[in-house]
Amino acid sequence: MSGEIVGILLAAGAGRRFGGDKLLHVLADGTPMALAAARSLGSACDRVVVVLRAAGHPLARDFEEAGYALVVCPAADGGMGYSLAAGVRAAHDAAGWVVALADMPFIQPDSLRTVAAALRAGASLAAPTFQGRRGHPVGFARQWRDALCALVGDQGARQILTTHREQVVLCPVDDEGVLMDIDRPQDMPCGARG
Repeated sequence: MSGEIVGILLAAGAGRRFGGDKLLHVLADGTPMALAAARSLGSACDRVVVVLRAAGHPLARDFEEAGYALVVCPAADGGMGYSLAAGVRAAHDAAGWVVALADMPFIQPDSLRTVAAALRAGASLAAPTFQGRRGHPVGFARQWRDALCALVGDQGARQILTTHREQVVLCPVDDEGVLMDIDRPQDMPCGARG
């Protein structure tokens, strides 16, 4: 596959289970969770689009200074599908997208690069696995653009992955971070708490 692989960082959630805006939660190294996730994604993709729920998010300036494009998704409360669709529409000319979650800051850059490399090698869909369990991020080739742009609701792209599971190239990685979704403060690894 030739062309740009764009990273889409979904950062428009409300963080209700965390008890506040978890994207601002500072990791042990002093980096806010969402910024750490964006930096890792940026190391694997040609460019990054960050989807936020509001233009005035406290990290908006940090994202812009890092060179990431911002997309505001006013419909974010309706579910992840709206945010993902907004991100893909903002990068509709890409050859593929690596979709990552801003509350998964512990994914190693090599794991993200592995998913991007699978797309570049011709995979239609790609995802990492750790010890046999599928994780994040998920890669989508250009052929899924229209389906991704039409997403609504809270399921994100789950239906695409379920219906077309035979097309998903699984990429084994030695990285537990691909499974570590931080929904509540107690989900943070002890050594990573700020």
